Amino acid sequence: MRYGYARVSTEDQDLTIQIEALEKLVDEVRTEKQSGTSLANRSELNMLLEFMRKGDTLVVGRLARSIADLQKIVEILKSKGIALQATEQPINTSSAAEKAFLDMLGVFAEFETNLRRERQMEGIAKAKAAGKYRGRRKTLMKTWSDLSTKGNGSNSHRQRTWNRSRQCLPCIENMNPDAF
Repeated sequence: MRYGYARVSTEDQDLTIQIEALEKLVDEVRTEKQSGTSLANRSELNMLLEFMRKGDTLVVGRLARSIADLQKIVEILKSKGIALQATEQPINTSSAAEKAFLDMLGVFAEFETNLRRERQMEGIAKAKAAGKYRGRRKTLMKTWSDLSTKGNGSNSHRQRTWNRSRQCLPCIENMNPDAF
């Protein structure tokens, strides 16, 4: 069976182009809005890696931004007898030359990520020097006691304090404070 994996890094990015390209090539498409810098938090990809069997093919548009993660994913696929195909590059991991080509693409993807991070840090340093940067707005309380004691633990206080978390309030109400 052929499975497609489409990924974007942020919630405001659109998966439509990747999904349309994959639907022409695969039986099922799985999608995810998660950074490609680490394999750890990518539940859909991890589910595919566990679920797929020998003889299956994983077709991807964007897979990894880290050469270490790319090599780990390729090794998992290879050990399970799963083929890897890219929508835009002629990748087939069965030959040494194609594996080298894939590794080079991974190196350039990681290089691009590092350059972007450097430019971002330069921009932040410049903004701080100009007094225009205040950092990210705080969104969560540090401890359960901060949440439950300040403002008498009222819902209105929790809504103000947890900022953009209204959908989580029922979960917060039922949380065990000892779990922290």
